[in-house]
Amino acid sequence: MTRRAVSVGIAVLSGVCVSAGHAQSSVTLYGVIDTSIEVTNPGSSWTPRMDSGAYRGSRFGVRGSEALGSGTRLLFDLEGGFNSADGSMSTPGTLFNRQAWMGVGAPWGEVRVGRQYSPIYIPFKGQLDGFGAGTIASGLNNLSKITPYTNNGITYLSPDMHGLTATVMIALRDSGSGNGLSGDFETFAYRQGPLRISYAHQQTHGGTATLRSNLGGVSYRLGHVTAFVSFFNDDGGSPRYHNDGLSTSVRYAFSPRLRASAGYAFARDRSGGGNDADQFSLACEYDVSPKLLLYASGAMLRNRGNATFTLRGVNVTGLTPAYPGAPVRGVQIGMIDRF
Repeated sequence: MTRRAVSVGIAVLSGVCVSAGHAQSSVTLYGVIDTSIEVTNPGSSWTPRMDSGAYRGSRFGVRGSEALGSGTRLLFDLEGGFNSADGSMSTPGTLFNRQAWMGVGAPWGEVRVGRQYSPIYIPFKGQLDGFGAGTIASGLNNLSKITPYTNNGITYLSPDMHGLTATVMIALRDSGSGNGLSGDFETFAYRQGPLRISYAHQQTHGGTATLRSNLGGVSYRLGHVTAFVSFFNDDGGSPRYHNDGLSTSVRYAFSPRLRASAGYAFARDRSGGGNDADQFSLACEYDVSPKLLLYASGAMLRNRGNATFTLRGVNVTGLTPAYPGAPVRGVQIGMIDRF
C-alpha cells in the first residue's frame, strides 16, 4: 500500500471521528493482535515459522452508531486486517479488507450494505467446535470451505425472538462482472440456556467462485463441560471438489480463565476418488487478563488417497503437504492482545 493511500485512510477515520463527535455519536476504535509460533511437519521435515491471525485474525477497525430517534440507529464498521509478523496489510492496496459497511438498526432488526462477514462465517466462529474454528487444532476449519467475507452485500439481521435469530444476505456482482447476484447466504440460530443450535447455507455464483456450502451444529454446556457436534458439506470450485464431513469436540473449563479442548474431525470425498482426511486435535487457552489471551494447540492430520488438506488457521495459509496423501503434524503457541 502506498503512503498516500494510508494517509487518505487515516484522514477518513479522523473525519469520521470528528463528525461523529459533533453529532454526539458513539465511535469505537478497536483491534486484535494475534501472533504465534508454529512448528509443522507437512510430510517431509519440521518447519518453524511465525504466524499472524492463527486464532483470531489480526485487525484494526472503527465502528460507530448515531441515534436517530424511536430506537433507530445509524451504524457503520470499517475493519482492516494486517500481518503482525511483518506489518503488511492482509490485502495489498486495500485498507478495509474485512468490513466496510453502513446500515440502520431498529427494534425490527438491522439492515447493512457493503463488504461484510458472510452470514455463514458468523456461527462458524466460536460456536461449532471447541477450538473456536481457529488455530491449527480446528479440524472444522482445516477440512471445510466457506466464504468468510462478501462484497456488495445487502443483509438483514433479525432481532432475538425468544432465542431464535436469522440473518439473510444477497450479494450483487462487482462492477464490470455483469448483472445479477454473486451469491445468497442464510443463517438460522437458536439459543436457550446451555443449548445452541445453528444452520447456515451459502450459494455463490460465477466461474471458479461457484460454491455451495452447508454448515450446522449443536453445542450443549453442562457444568464445566461444553460438547460440540457439527457437520459441513461443500461443492464447487475449479477443479471441482465435493466433500462432506463431521466435527466433534469437547471443551473443559478448569476455571473461568483456563480452558482445554480435544476433538476429532473427518472429511469424506463425495466424488468417489477416496481423497478423504481426518484430524485429531488438542488445545489449551488461558486468559491472563480481559485483554490478553495465551493459547497452545497441536494436531495430527491424516490425508488419504491424493488428498492435500493441511493445518492452517483463521488467516494463515498452511504448508503444502510434501506429496498427495502426506500426513501433516504440528504444534503452535500464541498470544492475542485486544484493544
